[in-house]
Amino acid sequence: MINYAQFQELIISPSLSKLQLFSDSAANLLAFTCAAESRGGTYLKQIKGPALGIYQMEPATYNDIWRNYIFNRADYMQILGLNFNAFRMPEEDRMIYDLHYATAMARLHYRRVDKPLPHANDLEGIWEYYKEFWNTHLGKAKKDKAIKAYKDFKQQNTPPPSKANPKAPISEPSPIL
Repeated sequence: MINYAQFQELIISPSLSKLQLFSDSAANLLAFTCAAESRGGTYLKQIKGPALGIYQMEPATYNDIWRNYIFNRADYMQILGLNFNAFRMPEEDRMIYDLHYATAMARLHYRRVDKPLPHANDLEGIWEYYKEFWNTHLGKAKKDKAIKAYKDFKQQNTPPPSKANPKAPISEPSPIL
């Protein structure tokens, strides 16, 4: 499982900023999607299926995003080219090893939806949005299990603030000798 605080700080926030689509709502929705789909980045490829990356996006969905959305949006073509070095449609497997790119693709998938994102702190709304627009009624995700995966993702990997300084940044791990 990826460290949640580092995931938000080093992957989600910069990716969404480069895409010019940052919001706390989008960041939390993507973290929820990652938690529900791959146990917070534990799986990079679906065990018995085609889905790829920490968000477990299926190649058919990936291809549809490019062919029916990105190719029709000059703004996103330019942003993806300049900020993600994706001047043309990369191979699907890039979502396995490039977390910034996978995050951009996941956000663009949700961006195609006409419905506004749920409030950043509305866990029920985030679940409903994820289920309707990512996992769909055909997917196997169950509400209680997905919410638990998200809570575990946040809690297991977010150390409590220092008692001496509650706003102190998270310290670096010790080097392995």
